[in-house]
Amino acid sequence: MSDLPSPTAEPAPDTSTRALLRERDFVLYWTARFVSTLGVQIQSVALGWQVYAIARQTMSVGESAFMVSMIGLAQFLPLLALTLAAGETADRHTRKLIVAATLAIDAVSASVLLALAVSGSHALWPIFAVSVMFGASRAFLSPASSAMGPMLVPRPLLPRAIAWSSLSWQSASIAGPALGGLLLIHSPSMAFGVSFAFYLVAAAMALMIRTNTQPETQPGSRLELIKEGLAYVWNNKIVFGSISLDLFAVILGGATALLPVFAKDVLHIGPGGFGVLRAAPAVGATVVAIYLASNPIRRNAGRIMFLGVALFGAATVVFGLSKLLWLSVGALVLLGGADMLSVYVRQTLVQIVTPDAMRGRVAAVSGVFISASNELGEAESGVAAWFMGPVGAAVFGGIGALGVTGLWAWLFPDLRKADRLD
Repeated sequence: MSDLPSPTAEPAPDTSTRALLRERDFVLYWTARFVSTLGVQIQSVALGWQVYAIARQTMSVGESAFMVSMIGLAQFLPLLALTLAAGETADRHTRKLIVAATLAIDAVSASVLLALAVSGSHALWPIFAVSVMFGASRAFLSPASSAMGPMLVPRPLLPRAIAWSSLSWQSASIAGPALGGLLLIHSPSMAFGVSFAFYLVAAAMALMIRTNTQPETQPGSRLELIKEGLAYVWNNKIVFGSISLDLFAVILGGATALLPVFAKDVLHIGPGGFGVLRAAPAVGATVVAIYLASNPIRRNAGRIMFLGVALFGAATVVFGLSKLLWLSVGALVLLGGADMLSVYVRQTLVQIVTPDAMRGRVAAVSGVFISASNELGEAESGVAAWFMGPVGAAVFGGIGALGVTGLWAWLFPDLRKADRLD
């Protein structure tokens, strides 16, 4: 027998939450994401309430709901025009500087809304103009932020980091609307002022990140790089199927744009109750995110994602039909938890299979789909509410989301059969 020592296996990498929290720059990134999302949510609550209140002075319920939905469209159009170039920018330039600069622009947007509120302006066009500027900054923020996150942690920690990043966003999405509703009771100007402060704090935290977030230089012209990113998404059917499923399901099931209408003219619960409705989806999402942060999905990822989207559609139908506050809140909690389930699977799949050099462009394409689902979903809900009323619009959207789930399960069998997230 040989006297040589027997080979030993390398120790498994530490993928615990404690290991993740030892990554200083990720903690800064996580906190900046939380603080900036607080600002976005507070601003969104105040903006929707203010536009609806101004519109109701001269318009019907349906027309006013349509005007609220146009906020999302105003933000989406510049995002659609700029996001592919923004993705290419995120793959060429220092990502933390892009994040800090766009958050500074968000602070400017909030300061303009603050000035409009303080002046007592009842004109809607300046609000929509600011929404366009906000959408333009979001076009550059989203791909840079998404691509920067994986650079801040070792690869074995990536699935847990994605779950914790989602938890940051979702927990802020609970606190933000609730805080926004409380601030609205005082005044819209108070809400916009707090958003302004949060954007500046988040920008400062982004600048404190020490990790080099400059991606490797990519050869080729800007147009060639954009085309390369589009081709990658199109040819990778798991990536394309997952983000397109989110697009169409949320476009049809985007009832959150109608929450001001339900709060004021269906459930009659005022601005405080509106804040509760806005926070309810994030409560469900946060519960699911906390669970996933400690218990990542290990098998049957594709089926779990489709289940999440189906539950999202069913919960939307229940919310639309409900006339009871507790049932409406419960449906929104379920809706948010189901959405978090599908978002977690989609984000993990996309981040793991995409090379770092292409993450900005892929994140930009994904961002177009996600923003289209959110903003066009708001527009679809507003148009449907104009013709069907808010209840009919919500029910129609939920049924549509269920139909999309079944169709995509048939069109993308590889996505349905996706198993492990590693």
